[in-house]
Amino acid sequence: MLHRQAIVRYAQRNESARKSVSIYDDIECVTGDPAGCPYGESITMAASRPNPAVPVPPRPPAPTRARLPVRLPAGTRAVKHRARFPWLIVLAVPAVVLLLTLVLATLGAVFILSSDSVLPGVRVAGIPLGNLSETEAAAQLAQVWQSRGIILRDGALIYPVQPDVIGLTLDANASAAAARDYGRRADSLGNIAGAAFGRVNIAPVVTLDRDVFAAGLATIAQSLETPARNAGVQFVNGTVQPRVAVNGRMIDIGATVAQVEAHGTFAFADGEIELVMLDVPPAMTDPTPVVEAARALLANPLTIRAYNPVTDETIHWSVSPEEWIGWLSAETDQTQPTGLALALDDALLRTWLSTRESELPAAVYLNADESITQLQAAIASSRTDATIRVYNRDRQYTVQAGDTITAIAWDYGVPYLYIEQANPGLASGLTIGQRITIPSADAFLELPIVFDKRIEVSISEQRVRVYENGAMKWDWIASTGITSSPTWTGVYQILSHEPNAYAGNWDLWMPNFMGVYRPIPSADFTNGFHGFPTRGGSQLLWTNSLGTRVTYGCILLGDENIRQLYEWAETGVVVEILP
Repeated sequence: MLHRQAIVRYAQRNESARKSVSIYDDIECVTGDPAGCPYGESITMAASRPNPAVPVPPRPPAPTRARLPVRLPAGTRAVKHRARFPWLIVLAVPAVVLLLTLVLATLGAVFILSSDSVLPGVRVAGIPLGNLSETEAAAQLAQVWQSRGIILRDGALIYPVQPDVIGLTLDANASAAAARDYGRRADSLGNIAGAAFGRVNIAPVVTLDRDVFAAGLATIAQSLETPARNAGVQFVNGTVQPRVAVNGRMIDIGATVAQVEAHGTFAFADGEIELVMLDVPPAMTDPTPVVEAARALLANPLTIRAYNPVTDETIHWSVSPEEWIGWLSAETDQTQPTGLALALDDALLRTWLSTRESELPAAVYLNADESITQLQAAIASSRTDATIRVYNRDRQYTVQAGDTITAIAWDYGVPYLYIEQANPGLASGLTIGQRITIPSADAFLELPIVFDKRIEVSISEQRVRVYENGAMKWDWIASTGITSSPTWTGVYQILSHEPNAYAGNWDLWMPNFMGVYRPIPSADFTNGFHGFPTRGGSQLLWTNSLGTRVTYGCILLGDENIRQLYEWAETGVVVEILP
């Protein structure tokens, strides 16, 4: 180890080594001043050169250097130096930027105001007119006003409509002048920045016809409104469950008109009119009374019989409960003990019928309204079966060599005067290759069809056959019209019942008369069924002529048979007269 005196002598000789020193073992900072080291802080000393003969102990880790206080000479004061912060520059830069912005904005505003164009941000009824001259702005307004129209808004739902439909007439020139003056007049100087650099909507100059406005809203209401949905039933996991009711929405036309009148032209400033809407509560909100009834109905499929009375053909459709349950709803019905009744959704049913119709031959079609009525009636009666009618379209025929209008009419089963009526000018003669229209036989089926009864008359056999539910009920001998006044072929129906009808042309009284068809369009007399006639109040005719053609166009039956038929065949029963 080095001696204290050696360290002192070394430190005195080496002024440059006066640094902080870590003293090993018993070596301490040497000082002539009890208060501290005269060389500043402690000095770290290294052995000058090791003596090989003297073993050197391992050097311990250097202790943490500690900063010792420095004692200043008496009368000396420490001075703390501070960095100079450029706060003046920090404050000056934003001020300069703001000043330049104001100067530029002012210059821009002066430049814009000095022009003769509409300020860049100005719109009229939502139509941008910025930087257009007054003339250009008027033309732009007139064009876009009509092409774009006015937007009627119900929240997120919008409906564009032509202004004239709701009684709005635009004065394009006055509106363009108002747009040109905006931001320049005293009343709009406060929003000059918005007009110049942002976006502002100003009201157009329009006239409003209040009555037309209200009528226009009523016309388009169906497109904007949603009907309330009554509580009903639904099919969930194979079971019938209640379906909640849903409020509808409708336009409060009176309130909308009043709102527009209250706001004046400002109501159209953005080209839109906010509609006043009302919630429409459903008529029935508790489906409980009809759930059980629905469950009973839905135990079976919905069976629909589509019947063509002209061809006597039937198509059967079956709809599973899983499908038609979605058509069910509950409607108010004061005739029912619960005040409710099950009904089918018209729109869904109409869509289904349209799909079925597309599958039919092109020559036939369905009457959707009539079919829906039949199906609704079945459900109201707690039935899952219904019969609907299939209709036949008019036919087209190309005239062949040797054709006559009478022969064509006989073959198609339509009295010839009806074919002449459907083809004006046909009475003057036929031309080979001419296309003529043959009226549908449905034209003679004026009354609701009785679906399960049918009468057939055979001219060639002189027989009348009566069918009920597809099975023959009676087969009788009969007589039809003579050649000069024939019974005409075709499909007709029972039109009337008269206990004893009078035929003035032949002075005949006809018992148990049932009218079947009018041989002349719009005529007030009909050919039909009757029993043995009388003339002059006493003479009984044709009692021995059954089985031969003896009448003037009617179908003759024996008195007993005609009485039975008269009672059995209600109005609407189909009668098919075969050649």
